[in-house]
Amino acid sequence: MMALTSAATLCRLPTMTPKQDSPRLTSQSLKVLKLFVESSSHAYSGAEIMKVTGLSSGTLYPILFRFEEHGLLESAWEVGKAQTLGRPRRRLYSVTRHGLVVARSALSELAVPGLRPAFGRS
Repeated sequence: MMALTSAATLCRLPTMTPKQDSPRLTSQSLKVLKLFVESSSHAYSGAEIMKVTGLSSGTLYPILFRFEEHGLLESAWEVGKAQTLGRPRRRLYSVTRHGLVVARSALSELAVPGLRPAFGRS
């Protein structure tokens, strides 16, 4: 039996995995990618993305940051001065070519050919 006062050796393992070529894709991140695939030429603010996807800021912004790190999205500040716009400038996010390839591939893997809904058949 080990006493609480005995010295035990602790083993530390790294909690962060090495950087991968593409980010881990979760159901939340796939919602974000789907938005950009559906309208790839549009740049979205974080507030717009939250509204469309239903994600909270605490979930969305880490996803956007991770996607930028991996080159799936790029961002830039909105053009104009806050005084002229009458509000703070927004950070606008747009999908890159690499992001479109990754998004289309990930979303196509989820599609199951021949699967029909069980309810509402006509």
